[in-house]
Amino acid sequence: MGRFLMACRAEPVDCTPVWFMRQAGRYMPEYRRLRSKHSMLEVLRSSELSAAITLQPIRAFDVDAAIIFSDILPPLAGMGLDLEYVPGRGPQLSHPLATKSMIDRLATPPATETIGGTLEAIRLVKRELGAVPLIGFAGGPFTLASYAVEGGGSKHFARTKRLMLSEPAAWDRLMTKLVTVVTDLLTEQQKAGADVLQVFDTWAGVLSRFDYERCVAPYNRKLFKHVHALGVPILHFSTGTSAYLDLVAHCGGDVIGADWRIPLDEARKRTGKPVMGNLDPTALLAPWRELQPRIDFVLDRAGGSTGHVFNLGHGILPETPVDNVRRVVDYVHAQTTKK
Repeated sequence: MGRFLMACRAEPVDCTPVWFMRQAGRYMPEYRRLRSKHSMLEVLRSSELSAAITLQPIRAFDVDAAIIFSDILPPLAGMGLDLEYVPGRGPQLSHPLATKSMIDRLATPPATETIGGTLEAIRLVKRELGAVPLIGFAGGPFTLASYAVEGGGSKHFARTKRLMLSEPAAWDRLMTKLVTVVTDLLTEQQKAGADVLQVFDTWAGVLSRFDYERCVAPYNRKLFKHVHALGVPILHFSTGTSAYLDLVAHCGGDVIGADWRIPLDEARKRTGKPVMGNLDPTALLAPWRELQPRIDFVLDRAGGSTGHVFNLGHGILPETPVDNVRRVVDYVHAQTTKK
């Protein structure tokens, strides 16, 4: 089965498994060379390019899982929103949701139409991975709703919160459509060969506990209930949610992501589940004398017990030294190997 899948199920492992969010990305020279020739949309639409990028960190490091190279936003384009990736600004939706009628016009097309390139990339990657498990993923309903309403990133998420609080019926229609879309996205990725599925609810931490519990958690519970029927482990990643990590866990994920704002032993107490994390990504920019004790702190708080997947609290930053990534993987494996 492999140590990554065993850790997801809280089974004993020979050493702590390691993988990184954005482990395929701009910090790798080979990725930058490929991207210099192709736009982000070209890569996402090409199964061959997506597969090649997915495999880059697998060939460079001894990580314990691969994650398909994709993005959470193309399904919004399939629903009828205009998506583009603007250099220096990131993903932008040129006509964000501004009225209830725009929400009502959103389509819910099947994943085979919206992420066909990603599904084929999963099939291609599975032929190359051997025993290494592959993670498929999708955005959480709240995070996708925020992108759709804000049109991109936001400091205060005021438009999203105004819709959520002042138009509850419209919010329900939007979130229900997104649950339908995300369920199908994850289902089709599992059918294509993904061994594990992850829900990225990156922006859930902008909410109060009150609003998360009433306006987001019910939809996440519906999503996880559907996806659990697929019989593969489900990772639930969010940031800034330490104050209500118990509510995040109650939504139904098998492994709960913890960012660097909460010690892992506290995260485990609050969730009662296997945990994933939780090194601050900026620690990878530091010299080894500063990076090592921060890794040790994570491992110490994990306690050497079952049910820990070593990861960052968010994705690898573009300026991260490649040698630091390699050294972290090897160090975690060496320090946790059962004697």
